[in-house]
Amino acid sequence: MVGLPARGKTYISQKVCRYLTWLGIKTKVFNVGNYRRQLHGANLPHTFFDPHNAIGEQQRREAAAAALEDMMRWFDEEQGIVAIYDATNSTYQRRKWLHDELTSKDILVLFIESICQDESLILANIKDVKLSSPDYVNMDPDAAAVDFRARIDHYQDSYQTVTEQDYTYIKLINVGSQVIINMIQGYLESRIVYYLMNLHIAPRKIYFSRHGESMFNVNGKIGGDSELSPRGRQYAAQLPGLIHEHLGDQSLTVWTSTMKRTIQTGELLKYPKLQWKALDELDAGVCDGMTYEEIEEKYPEDYANRDEDKFNYRYRGGESYRDVVLRLEPVIMALERHENILIIGHQAILRCIYAYFMNYNHEDLPYINIPLHTVIELTPKAYGCEEKRFKVDIDAVDTHRPKPSKTAAAHPSASTSTGHQKKPSFKANATGDNLSIKLPVGASGEIVKDAMSPILPISPKLYPRGVSIKDTNNKSSTLATANNNNAPATDGEMAALDLGDAAIEHNNH
Repeated sequence: MVGLPARGKTYISQKVCRYLTWLGIKTKVFNVGNYRRQLHGANLPHTFFDPHNAIGEQQRREAAAAALEDMMRWFDEEQGIVAIYDATNSTYQRRKWLHDELTSKDILVLFIESICQDESLILANIKDVKLSSPDYVNMDPDAAAVDFRARIDHYQDSYQTVTEQDYTYIKLINVGSQVIINMIQGYLESRIVYYLMNLHIAPRKIYFSRHGESMFNVNGKIGGDSELSPRGRQYAAQLPGLIHEHLGDQSLTVWTSTMKRTIQTGELLKYPKLQWKALDELDAGVCDGMTYEEIEEKYPEDYANRDEDKFNYRYRGGESYRDVVLRLEPVIMALERHENILIIGHQAILRCIYAYFMNYNHEDLPYINIPLHTVIELTPKAYGCEEKRFKVDIDAVDTHRPKPSKTAAAHPSASTSTGHQKKPSFKANATGDNLSIKLPVGASGEIVKDAMSPILPISPKLYPRGVSIKDTNNKSSTLATANNNNAPATDGEMAALDLGDAAIEHNNH
């Protein structure tokens, strides 16, 4: 990161980290301010940041070096893919030091500079974020504002904007109202730039609601395209009043899937509506329309495998949660650039979107509780989201299946629904020499952990640090990245970067 204090660097860092993590790209933020506080304490006066203060300058360099050392260790020992170095990095000298240190370790570098010339945005950032930071705990707000202003002035005196033409960088001016890019190449750089161009900080609310209770919910079946139950229609009738109660006369756009139950749930809402094919429920493939009891009886091994790794388990002819996350990327981009939105969706879909905003890991994502007949309100803030839930007093079935205990997961196929242990059968071959194992007939699908085999062809070609790969020029290189990935993208990959409105019109799978 590059930029003066109160320009949104940490906000951008956290947003990019959350986005890449949601996509399954191992990402971590290294905030130099936290290292400074650990090494030299908080509540330091603004004079500490004066470039003419030799002791302060030395101590700030120590913090910067400590953060970089930890970052390098993270790449080496934890196989990190993207590290975000969050600091002002406001001089040519500091950026050259970083660039030289990282490139000497075969780490590719992308500088993201946040420039803000809008005084109102700077004041809002000082008020909402900086005055609540650890640097100003128990300090009078007015005195803190004066001190922080003086700190900014110290950095301003020596600030040098990014102009290094041989560096890869993106400049965001006034929160993305203008964007300048230089030498952007490769999958991850393109994804990060595209993501940053969709960010805004205007106040807004995002509402989630599952469709009203459906007949399939009542019957315990998954998937399908069923109608609402009588109680589901009652919920649809009460939903407009609930939304108006909490949103007032503000504008709102309603997004639904293309399935009957979400469309019926939103039909009484007097707001603009948009149907997204990308919001359709997770495709259960050959298990579509079955109950969990039927799946356990017909495909016991697969039923157990899905509980073992629910995020990566892909139904035969269907999808996994990982596939759904990739399918929803255009929806996330659209959410980031829109204002008030109500999504009437499905359990798996809302879990994935909710996990993006609330920073859930992949292991816990498939078990997030998104109950029926409940509206979830999220209000994005600088470093997260505020959440409220509004339950409508209409009964509905509970479709939430809690995460299995580790004891059960350790023996996923020990028993079937009848309680008897199943064993593979053995059959001698024609010569009688060797035994071949006939596995139990199963299954609907497989556990797919490889990020390079998604349903949608937009998965980055990512390799952990230390893996040697060949580029298009047949040059071998060790690939790890501080803010990007330089793996060459094929024409097909680049064509699939922005699914945009195409995701609304049809679904390739």
